[in-house]
Amino acid sequence: MEPLIDSATTPHRTPSFKEDTYHLHNLKPSEKKALQELKDKLISSGDASMWGIPLLPATGGTEKSDVVLLKFLRARDFRVQDSLTMLLKCLQWRKEFAADAIVEEDLGFKDLEGVVAYMNGYDREGHPVCYNAYGVFKDKDLYEKIFGDNEKLKKFLRWRVQVLERGIKMLHFKPGGINSIIQVTDLKDMPKRELRVASNHILSLFQDNYPEMVARKIFINVPWYFSMLYSMFSPFLTQRTKSKFVLSKEGNAAETLYKYISPEDVPVQYGGLSRPSDLNNGPPKPASEFTVKGGEKVNIQIEGIEAGSTITWDIVVGGWDLEYSAEYVPIANGSYTIAVEKQRKMSPTEEAVHNSYTTKEAGKLVLSVDNSASRKRKVASYRYLVRKSTVVM
Repeated sequence: MEPLIDSATTPHRTPSFKEDTYHLHNLKPSEKKALQELKDKLISSGDASMWGIPLLPATGGTEKSDVVLLKFLRARDFRVQDSLTMLLKCLQWRKEFAADAIVEEDLGFKDLEGVVAYMNGYDREGHPVCYNAYGVFKDKDLYEKIFGDNEKLKKFLRWRVQVLERGIKMLHFKPGGINSIIQVTDLKDMPKRELRVASNHILSLFQDNYPEMVARKIFINVPWYFSMLYSMFSPFLTQRTKSKFVLSKEGNAAETLYKYISPEDVPVQYGGLSRPSDLNNGPPKPASEFTVKGGEKVNIQIEGIEAGSTITWDIVVGGWDLEYSAEYVPIANGSYTIAVEKQRKMSPTEEAVHNSYTTKEAGKLVLSVDNSASRKRKVASYRYLVRKSTVVM
């Protein structure tokens, strides 16, 4: 029996990493005391602000400044002197690096934007999501162009900080608000040996100067050798940072990402529906999610379409490797079913289908995904829009 799907199934949610709410009433007495001590010690260091937020009461410190200070305290387990040292070093680094003005700089990395590191949408809880993919650097010419000498590496690191600073501008810095981002790192084709220096620079720079800014770090397309790579950089990470990691082996990107991010916000190259061109069109239209079991064929029926209407749809199955087709079935007796998209095998790396059809008769559109030849369960999503004809008959 082929299941018929008419609407969204309940999304499978995974609770997010338990991050701070930054509500002062949730702090332990010892943590409140540490916050006040940090403020007192900071006064002697003079004027201080970070991300446009004054950190001291005398200069306009507010609940926003409490969020910033608590991030540094949390990163050093509420050891006040260690937190102060970290904070002062960060302030000095931001001044030397000119980090406050970096967002507006043109660093000449247009070719890498939207490919190597970029902000794209939000997770299910509202955190901005930053994607990282370094597989393009397996091209030796590109690698040489970006990392060929120390000056080039410094420029790349500056650009990478710029991407992160853009994400931070999307945060609330407010108790109970969204105060951290999600990082998704694609390890497919990443040249591990060549990028060791750059990776270590990025890790230490982010950990030293952006405490508690990442709610979850998701690694996708993780190859077998990642355990060796992980053991290499794990000494640089705190236990709290490591506890935020999610690892997903190659071929499971969509299944992993759908747990945390809605399909309309997942980039098409990872089994979602988000295309770069969509970002100019306002908030994405929500998608319906469904599961295709092994050995199963699923028909999605979109009914009630009037004559002369144009229906546009997007559909994707994570790691396709199955048969897909679309047909239009008129409701009038004697009318023939129209093969809008003939059945074809979808490759595992194929991106979401985006198509449209203008009807001549009233009827329904049937989208079919046939997973009969596989035993693997797959996540999937679709969405559609019907525009009625404006022609007056």
